[in-house]
Amino acid sequence: MKDLFEKDITGSIGLQKYLCTITWRNGQILMDEPENVGGKDLGPDPFTALLASLASCTLSTLRMYIDRKQWIIPEIYISLNLQQETGGELSTTIKRNISFSSEITLEQKERLLVIAEKCPISKLLKGKISINTTL
Repeated sequence: MKDLFEKDITGSIGLQKYLCTITWRNGQILMDEPENVGGKDLGPDPFTALLASLASCTLSTLRMYIDRKQWIIPEIYISLNLQQETGGELSTTIKRNISFSSEITLEQKERLLVIAEKCPISKLLKGKISINTTL
């Protein structure tokens, strides 16, 4: 299987509790934990970053489809949240709500719901994931 990225995404952490620097091909982002768990909230926490990835992928996928169909939908909005149950096996539910700046038809709504599910991050999160860790 071929890597998706030419260069690995890398990260590091120093002595400041929970403050991580994540580097990708053209930049860096700081990630941190909220103050209520000991961080300084200097960047998104891992759960926020995960939901942000799903949000941006969903929005971009919908925009590409809407533009290709030449539908007049100027703005797309999304809100996401996450619920977890830890009793026994971990169960996670992501709530994703999509809305638009203008009215859309029932046909458009039904089609855009299908397209939202086809965004690559949606498919990744719903698929089988293996994490191979080395030291």
